[in-house]
Parts: sequence; structure tokens; C-alpha cells
Amino acid sequence: MAQVMERVDVCVVGAGHAGCEAALACARLGLETVIFTVSADSIALMPCNPNIGGSSKGHLVRELDALGGEMGKNIDKTFIQSKMLNRSKGPAVHSLRAQADKAEYTRQMRQVLENQEHLTIKQAEVCELLTEDVPSEDGALDVEGKKRIIGVRIFSGMIYECRAVILCTGTYLNARCLCGEAITHTGPNGLQPAVYLTDNLEKLGIRIKRFKTGTPARMDGRTIDYSKMEEQPGDERVVPFSFSTDPESIQKPQVSCWLTYTNERTHEIIRANLDRSPIYAGIIEGTGPRYCPSIEDKVVKFSEKPRHQVFLEPEGLSTNEMYVGGMSSSLPEDVQLAMYRSVPGLEHCKIVRNAYAIEYDCIDARQLYPTLEFRRISGLFSAGQFNGSSGYEEAAAQGLVAGLNAALEILGKEPVILDRSQAYIGVLIDDLITKDNREPYRMMTSRAEYRLLLRQDNADLRLRGIGYKAGLVSEEEYRYTCRKKEQIEKETARLKTVMVGASIPVQKFLSEHGSSPLKTAASLAELICRPELTYDMLSELDPEREKLSADVIEQVKIELKYEGYISRQHKQVEQFLKMEEKKIPDWLDYDEVPSLRLEARQKLKEFRPVSVGQASRISGVSPADISVLLVFLEHYGRRKKTED
Repeated sequence: MAQVMERVDVCVVGAGHAGCEAALACARLGLETVIFTVSADSIALMPCNPNIGGSSKGHLVRELDALGGEMGKNIDKTFIQSKMLNRSKGPAVHSLRAQADKAEYTRQMRQVLENQEHLTIKQAEVCELLTEDVPSEDGALDVEGKKRIIGVRIFSGMIYECRAVILCTGTYLNARCLCGEAITHTGPNGLQPAVYLTDNLEKLGIRIKRFKTGTPARMDGRTIDYSKMEEQPGDERVVPFSFSTDPESIQKPQVSCWLTYTNERTHEIIRANLDRSPIYAGIIEGTGPRYCPSIEDKVVKFSEKPRHQVFLEPEGLSTNEMYVGGMSSSLPEDVQLAMYRSVPGLEHCKIVRNAYAIEYDCIDARQLYPTLEFRRISGLFSAGQFNGSSGYEEAAAQGLVAGLNAALEILGKEPVILDRSQAYIGVLIDDLITKDNREPYRMMTSRAEYRLLLRQDNADLRLRGIGYKAGLVSEEEYRYTCRKKEQIEKETARLKTVMVGASIPVQKFLSEHGSSPLKTAASLAELICRPELTYDMLSELDPEREKLSADVIEQVKIELKYEGYISRQHKQVEQFLKMEEKKIPDWLDYDEVPSLRLEARQKLKEFRPVSVGQASRISGVSPADISVLLVFLEHYGRRKKTED
């Protein structure tokens, strides 16, 4: 008989980026939490790229921070280069990206976990989820076979009783790494895989699928000729990820990254050895990420391109290892060496760690509610790459949402559900739980319909209040955000009322800045909207201006310059919310809805959408089906009112 080792509130399975955020959220809300990991040395490990953020991913990190997460704070402490991407484009697509010192990032995050009250780290493999049947109101078993979590069993046989479990297994579940003909059953970086849990999950009725991802080689930096590459320095002025970080505290010397390119010789080597690639030899079962393909895939699928970008990125300040971005591969070691040495600057390179592909088990995330709780197993939540996503940032964002909602459920409070108009995190989760994602999901700015409203610069204004209400944001942080919002609104309103006339000094000022003269009086707000003029320039015409912080000024400029577009998106959001507010009763029998097409009926019965808006985004459900559903719900609502 297995022994009950401990009774806790929450068990988090996995200590990657999702697991860390989930565990911290639960513990910070006062719940006794244990986080299990196959290796305590792998906490917040970066087995692939040594950076945080990037296009659209930077939005996720800032939203995560605004809600009370840890990733933004941790990268601010451990970055070695920082860059704001897409500065030449509009503010909607500006995204922060920082190179991390990988070892330091892991060390700092582990330190946060170790010193968090109510949180225990346990090096152990979870082998089984313990559940019990959920009785219906009359005491009989639930007709749909719904269960609830009561604990977990680890490999030693010991049992942890708990009220919620959050699965954050990343790429470790039944993992195997492939490098040419060499196949090893290990997790990333040669760490122990988790091999026992999949069978248990399938017995519980959870649908499992197989995905793959990959990582490029790491080079000895001393063997690289940087003179043949283009230097990529960081920004002169560093912008922090966390809204709680003092910008002045992180201005420091930065390291450089380097850019080079593949060539026809590289491509010839790859094409000549495709039969030795596990991808093209049919050995790999899992589906890989479309937006982060291996170099073999790039050469085959984009054969017309004469070259591909290769980024050399330092792994940290205490190591010579360089990450070779853009050249992930599963080719054999001898082919890898020849391939890499054909690239300018890498002619004499030495490989420290070979590139490899990794296959792993994950779930079909359409089995989840928007809270990231399993529909059929109460108290079981899921986050990260186990949900079929890719990337540290996507994982961390889901981890916080899953952890927060697990805690709120235990505490008897309303869940936090972010919709597509509120956050990139809302877009991410909605896409995962409604779409048939047949490859690892990657966040992109193009996926967000309301991206002009969901900018990375205003994440605190959008989400701090939600984080504060949930209990993860301090009163001091929340009050600071409220003051910031008041200052933005006050200054925006002031600029619309301060008028300047067509006087000689004003006309001279406009002429000097290449702007057309005034014929009648204009507000400062109207002048700021001119592309050649800026808020800072107009200080000469605005002597009564109050001194404001840089982040307040940035918001004022964006609000004024893009006012028309922002107003239009707000109207689109209003229409979107009308559909989201039309809730679908959980007990609705779609067989009773007349005129629904067979495919739509099947999809709606399978996914059980919570709203008409969510139903409209399910593949196979047409606008005509939504119209039928709306009519049915309207008639049902009228009938219910009559009966009441």
C-alpha cells in the first residue's frame, strides 16, 4: 500500500517556464504548492534559444508581468543584450527581445522559487494522477464520466494528496532526441525524460498527440571568425520588460550578436544528405513547427532562396558557447560539421553540442476550458508546450493563467479569463482551445485582430487591474498604474484644448521643422498628429507643460497620432464582445437545434463552446451555423422568460 507522504493544495508537474509561473501564482495566493521536476538543475531551463521576447512574444512577457508574473523581472536581472524590434514600423508591432545569460537566468529563477513562501521544490517523476468519480446532484455518477483530481503518485510510490494538479511537462513526456541515425530516449539537453505519465493520461480519456521541435548546435566561440560577420549590437537605451523595473538600474554594457548567411555550398551539403535526416527518412513521427523550421526544411521548401540568415548569439558571460540561430537540424554529426563549416565565419568552428530534433507527447488543447482546466477532469489544469504550443513565452503565459485559475477555483473565487480583445494571452489560449493545431503553435502579431489596442507598451494599463484583483499585483504597483493612467488622460485632454494661433513665431517654428504654416488656430494635439512633428519638438510652443515620465509621454503620443485607428478598433471590439457575451448553456443539446449542418453539430458537441463568439471560431462551424444557433438561443431565452 502506497503511503500518503503529504497533503498540499496544488501539485505542479514540471518546472520549466510554465511550471515556474504556475507554482509561483498558486503559492503567492497562499496555497501550499509543490513543484515536481525530473531534475532540480533544470528549473527554468533554456534548452533552445538563449533569449526572451521577440516579435509578439515580447507582448506576452509584458502582459505576463502586468498580471503579476515573474519572467519579465527575471530577464531584466539576467539579460546580456536588449533590443526593441520593429522600431521602423508602427507601435502595434514593436516588440522587446533580450539575450539571456542562460545559466544566470536559471539560477535566479530557482532562487525566487526556493525563497517563495508556501512553495516546495521536489525532484521526482510523477507517474500517475489520482482521481475519483464526480457524483451528480442526485448522488448518481456523472453521466459523462466526469472525474476530479485527488492527488498524484510519484515513481517511488509515495502519494501527494491535493486539490488541483497543473501539468507543465514541456517536451519531457516520452521524449526522444534524434541526431541522424543516433536516437536517444532523453529529454532536452540530455536530461531524463518522463516516461510513465502518458499511459495514465490516456486511461483517463485524455487525447495525446506527438509533436517535435529542434535546436541548433552550440559552437566554441573561440573558433569563430567574427570579422566575416555583421555585428548586431544592443540598443543604446535599454527598455525593461517588467513595469516594476527601474529603467536606470538596467543600463549596462552589452554583448554583441553576429549575423552571417548560408550559401549554395551549404545547401548542396544538406541536399546530398537528406536521406540521412530523420525528418526525411520517416523516422520522426511528430509534427514540427512551421514558423521555426529546421535548416533541412528551409533548403527543401524554399529552394529558390540562395541564402538564409544565421545568427550567432552568446549563451552567457561565463561561457564561450555560441548559439547558432536559424540552423536547427537533426542531420548526423559529420554532416552538421561540414554544413556549419561552409558558412562564412564558421570555417574552423568546433561544435560543443550537436543540433538535434526532439519528439514528445502533448495534448489536443481543445479538451480544455478557457481557464486551461480539463473539461472532463475537475481540478486538472494544463499549460505550456504540453498544450501544443512552442516557445518559453507562450509557456510562461499559459502557466500563469493555469496557476491563477487553479488557485482561484480552490479559493472559491471567479476565474480569470482573458478574451481576444484584452490580451495576446487571450488570443493564444483561444487559438489553442478552439483550433485544430496540427503543429506547435507560435504566437505572432498577425494572429491578434486588435493588435493596435494590444500593444506591448500599454500592457500595464490593460491588465494591472486584473492582476491586482486576483491578488498577484501589489497595491503599490496598482496605484502607480492608476496614477499613470490619470496623467495620460489629463495630458491628452489638455493638448486638445491648448490652441496656438498663426502668429509669426509659430509660423517660423513650423517652417524650421518642415511643416506647413497655419491658416487658422490649431490645437497642440492637431500639430502632434503631423508626421514631421513630435511631442518633444512642441515644447517650444508649450511653455506651461508639466514634466512627465517617458512612458506617460509615449502613451500620449500614440493615443493622439493613432486616435482614429484606435477608435475604429474599439468599435470592432464592441461587436466582438456582443458575440462573446452570448453564453451557451453547458447542458445545451445540439441535436435539438434545427437546421444545423451535420459537421457543425459534431464539432459543437465535441468542443462545447462557452459562447457564440467562441463557437464562431471553431473550424467547421460556418457563419450560417452561427445564425441558426443565435436564432435558437433567442427563442430559448424568450421561452424561458415566459416560463419564469
